[in-house]
Amino acid sequence: MTEFSIPSLVVRILSTLTDSGFQAYVVGGAIRDLLQHKEVYDWDFTTDAIPDELLKLFRESFYDNTFGTVRVSGKHLALQFNQPALGWEAAVFDLTTFRTEHGYSDRRRPDRVIWGKNLEEDLSRRDFTINAMALKSHSKESLTRAMKIARLYPSVFLDSEIIDPFYGQADLSRKLIRAVGDPDMRFNEDALRMMRAIRIGAQLSFTIEEKTLTAIQRNANLISHISWERIRDELLKLLASDYPADGVMLLSSSGLLANIIPELFESQGIPQAGHHIYDVWTHAIESLRGCPSSDPIVRLATLLHDIGKPRTFQNTQGKITFYNHELASTRIAQTIAQRLRLSNHQTEKLVTLVRWHMFAYDPAMTDAAIRRFIRRVGIENINDMMLLRVGDRKGGGSRATSWRLQELQRRVGEQLYEPLTVRDLKVDGHDVMEVLGIEPGPKVGSILNQLFEEIMEDTHKNKREYLLERIRELGGSKR
Repeated sequence: MTEFSIPSLVVRILSTLTDSGFQAYVVGGAIRDLLQHKEVYDWDFTTDAIPDELLKLFRESFYDNTFGTVRVSGKHLALQFNQPALGWEAAVFDLTTFRTEHGYSDRRRPDRVIWGKNLEEDLSRRDFTINAMALKSHSKESLTRAMKIARLYPSVFLDSEIIDPFYGQADLSRKLIRAVGDPDMRFNEDALRMMRAIRIGAQLSFTIEEKTLTAIQRNANLISHISWERIRDELLKLLASDYPADGVMLLSSSGLLANIIPELFESQGIPQAGHHIYDVWTHAIESLRGCPSSDPIVRLATLLHDIGKPRTFQNTQGKITFYNHELASTRIAQTIAQRLRLSNHQTEKLVTLVRWHMFAYDPAMTDAAIRRFIRRVGIENINDMMLLRVGDRKGGGSRATSWRLQELQRRVGEQLYEPLTVRDLKVDGHDVMEVLGIEPGPKVGSILNQLFEEIMEDTHKNKREYLLERIRELGGSKR
């Protein structure tokens, strides 16, 4: 028996199911986090109650899938039972009926789902031992006692029992990811589990058990059966982890990366010159390792920033060059973004960072040149570009920063207060139409853009009186 601090709404769900004569267990990553003394964000449940019975017990719940999962919002649960939500208003709890699964013809979802009555059978279909544990109240009395306290507080201590038929706790203590049962069978059921194993390892700094890793290598090509949207989500989670470079290396050695971003393998063994101490492939990995950003898109851009070098590589009498590699890298990054089904915003950010990562700074640069640089990169991307450069430097064997980079950052910071977009002008389209007596149309935008180009060169001209006069001059107005 172990005592855990459990949110009151979670206790309410366990109590509601138990009082109605059903079995009730917390399952999934929550158990793993509880045992590691980490904060739990996702609470999932399993029960022998079928979806129709769950819908009767929990008002405002909904059921829109074939996997026996009923979803209950924290907000509605708190209202139903007059319970303090306190931080769980936006949470959604998943309650899934015990089930067995049969046939995985598409390598991602079962052909048939049959409701079950047995917890161990339900746990046996899960991916890894550290995810195949369940928690229940130690006794009805301890649950009743916790419920009395839960009416007043957002969380309570609950005497709990861990059900662990596949020795997940032992693997957790050994920091080991092991497939439940036959790893080949688990990965044939859902090929995305191979990526998930590596992603969880990168998040937790765990190693993958030998038979499980061998099965991933043996079945790596099955990932082609998985939608790019699901692959993208796992890849971005891996890149957002504490150990993204190690995760990408494991994706590579397992054979999965060749099915996801094969272009990266072109860089293996491509030598570099100058300050670089690694080949292009190792430089990409070490740049990712050194990137201080936690944003997965920035980290992806860091990984891909030199991906065009193999296609621009030249060795002329011992002189190695990669002329215009940033353009080749941009085209490849665009292709990868489309393949991964990145959003328009994510794609734009990725491509922009890759396209302009080769920026150089000279103290003789004018303030106008600094503003043009910010405009090319985008105000919203300028800090991320600096973080990519830090990773790029560290991946080349240099220190994280230099006096040039520090001075550029200082000067960029100064120019952020100057006009950087047309919206920063002291006049707008209405002023253009009023001064020239014209209707909305292309001429309005053209004049605003001409004004902005002037202001970019000399921000002191951003005065309303001056700009109104320039509108008259540019529009040929006699008014």
